[in-house]
Amino acid sequence: MFEKYALKWTPVWLAIGWLLIVSVIVLSLVRLGPATPGGQTDKVAHFLAYGTLMFWFAQIYSAARTRLAIAAGLALMGVGLEIAQSFTDYRTFEYADMAANTVGVLGGWLIAPPRIANMLLLIERWR
Repeated sequence: MFEKYALKWTPVWLAIGWLLIVSVIVLSLVRLGPATPGGQTDKVAHFLAYGTLMFWFAQIYSAARTRLAIAAGLALMGVGLEIAQSFTDYRTFEYADMAANTVGVLGGWLIAPPRIANMLLLIERWR
């Protein structure tokens, strides 16, 4: 089920991936300063953050079932973080953010290997 690409530095890539996840969690829950008016521009950030996470882990795990589990986990993380934000007085709960997160996950999956080259493999071969 956890079929992986033939990466030599899998522990390093996984550690970076988990640091990315922790970063998204922290940035989703900390006070970031005054809210800026301007509508829905943060949806692009949500899309990019979750797309990056999915793309990153899809470069490590190649099995479709594993990728599906990762995608579901990331989408659920996005929902959970939105719910957690509703309990703060400085962040807001938005269904649109959940949608942007989920669309980002799907986008990350769609551009992942084998559709494009595995960047982690290219880095390992370049060294």
